[in-house]
Amino acid sequence: MALEKEERIIIPDENGEEHLFEVLFTFDVEQTGHSYIAVVPAEQKDGEEVEVFAFRYEEKGNEEDDLALFQIESEDEWEMVEEMLNTLTDEDLT
Repeated sequence: MALEKEERIIIPDENGEEHLFEVLFTFDVEQTGHSYIAVVPAEQKDGEEVEVFAFRYEEKGNEEDDLALFQIESEDEWEMVEEMLNTLTDEDLT
């Protein structure tokens, strides 16, 4: 996969304004064939509550850093992503 831990990506919002995010981790789900990415805003201040954003993504084109991001819309998909987030977060704390 093209993304590495500590990598940063730029994601435009619905108004086209670009925001810098740090990649927490990526993971693939073999059953569905989908890939997911979890990111946090790069401009967060120490002591602030961190909001984690998750997207389904597909690598597109020949460029390593060319990704198409998709909102997670189904409840089942959210539950699976949250379970993975909790599992990976628990592993980082131990």
